[in-house]
Amino acid sequence: MNTATLLISCPDQKGLVATISNFLYTHGANILHADQHQDNDVGMFFMRVEWDLDGFELAEEALRDQFAPIAERFQMRWRLHYSAVKPKMAIFVSRYLHCLADLLYRHQIGELACAIPLIVSNHEDARALAEFHGVEFRHMPVNAATKGEVEREQVALLKERGVDVVILARYMQVLASSFVEAFEGRIINVHHSFLPAFSGARPYQAAFQRGVKLIGATSHYVTEVLDDGPIIEQDVVRISHRDQVSDLVQKGRDLERIVLSRAVKWHLEHRILRYANKTVVFD
Repeated sequence: MNTATLLISCPDQKGLVATISNFLYTHGANILHADQHQDNDVGMFFMRVEWDLDGFELAEEALRDQFAPIAERFQMRWRLHYSAVKPKMAIFVSRYLHCLADLLYRHQIGELACAIPLIVSNHEDARALAEFHGVEFRHMPVNAATKGEVEREQVALLKERGVDVVILARYMQVLASSFVEAFEGRIINVHHSFLPAFSGARPYQAAFQRGVKLIGATSHYVTEVLDDGPIIEQDVVRISHRDQVSDLVQKGRDLERIVLSRAVKWHLEHRILRYANKTVVFD
């Protein structure tokens, strides 16, 4: 089905749902999904509406032109997406390949509505997997002396390939602020702990030393502050005193795959709105 999706955030006020629905109905839209959320603490309204383009009267340019006055009246921030336009997704990875393998498999079976033109790694370990799936692989080693230059090359390469979203699938490098700024709101990371607990390096070891009874994984948007971006998805698994660090790592990798794939899917389906270092994830 060929659809369009509108994502809206604005100050909460009367008439928002009626105005948006009436606008779409007037132009022949058959609304397939609509969801909304109000944050009363900050007085904000959020909405996602998706409709079938069959019979809809407005082409994209006309839609943008005619909706703009409504958006201005209600002080809306809004985004329009079409299902026929497939985002381009680049995956960055180091030596742990479980998240990469999961994303490539889900893409192969049609779960992820995107193109994957590029896999980038600071190690060679993922080359065979990339070649198996027919994706270009770029080995770009990084060290303290070359980090700035390599990241500038990476950003240039991503822009040259027309990449829309960057996935850090256990890419064990901290991105510079210039990289993050170039793809602001479009970099998704998976961290192997239930943030904000055990941020930074070696969280499984830290969790083991603390004797926790639950471990988790977190997928979040990347910001300039390490492991502090808006959280998209989290999950946990129970552990016991019998579990060693290796057991935590094994159980945690299953969680990492799950939370990252969910976050990527929701981003590609335009189900996420960011605000105040938080997210609204629409059903």
